[in-house]
Amino acid sequence: MSTIQDRIVRYGELVPCKTAFIDAHTPGSDQKENFTIVGGGVSESPDQHVHITDQIGFNIGAAGQPPKCRNSLHSHTTAEVFFVAKGRWRFFWGRYGTAGEFVAEEGDIFNIPTGIFRGFENIGTDYGMIMSILGGDDAGGGVTWAPQVIEDAKDHGLVLGENGKLYDTKKGQSLPEGIGPMPLLTEEQLKAYPEVPVDAVIGKYVARYWDLMALGADKPAVVIGQDGVIKDKPGFEVDFLTRGSAVTAATKVEKPVVLMPVRGHWRINVDGYQVTLTGGDTALVMPGESYTAEPSMTGEASLYRITATDDPAGATWTGN
Repeated sequence: MSTIQDRIVRYGELVPCKTAFIDAHTPGSDQKENFTIVGGGVSESPDQHVHITDQIGFNIGAAGQPPKCRNSLHSHTTAEVFFVAKGRWRFFWGRYGTAGEFVAEEGDIFNIPTGIFRGFENIGTDYGMIMSILGGDDAGGGVTWAPQVIEDAKDHGLVLGENGKLYDTKKGQSLPEGIGPMPLLTEEQLKAYPEVPVDAVIGKYVARYWDLMALGADKPAVVIGQDGVIKDKPGFEVDFLTRGSAVTAATKVEKPVVLMPVRGHWRINVDGYQVTLTGGDTALVMPGESYTAEPSMTGEASLYRITATDDPAGATWTGN
């Protein structure tokens, strides 16, 4: 059985995969890096390194990209949540990425509605990183690419099989016998992917960092949950801690909890094992363990806490 020492991943120790997705050779997307921190992730490549393999009902990952690099349009059938760890990012959505967009700054969080095509790009001046929370243990089973992404990739040597695996023709690879290419969505099927206006997305699915700092000043701010700033039940809840809402008394967990600092240094104590984490680091606390989480230095301090729930991973909850 793993211990908390085995379930801490440092930002500086993250192992990237540069061939994780079908657009890995497409100009404009060919410099992106994918990280799988907890769970199997969504990578289509066997080269993907998984830091923590525990199945906890959701996945934790990250995407790192240099300036002007973008992630191509795709859709998910379970939750895809991002918060910005470093840099400035533009998120866009719609069949061609033109239905709407918004810019996220460090600490901002976005729960992208299921069933719409979405993409993102680093619009900052340096290498940027966004951290992700993906619904379900098999988050990779619910990714669909916009047809033009698959077509563009084929022109640059990558073929996606109907089994969800990538094959690089530049390396002499080809589809295995009995495996066909991933079929493109038809025009009729594409009608099921809505063009959602900006106000319908930003008003319901975005929470800004400085608003959460105010909301979490004296108690944890519920960010994603049935009664959260963002109302959803994706199989996990997200809340936001500050210095004034830190976990100072040992708290025993019944379901997996992931701690992800945003700003400052946090002293995490799990059943007597103490470690200090900072922005970009991740710790997984398992059921039966007790933990505390407190800032270890003066200054600004913030942390996202993700807790598994009994809610099934699936389409965005609308309150019905």
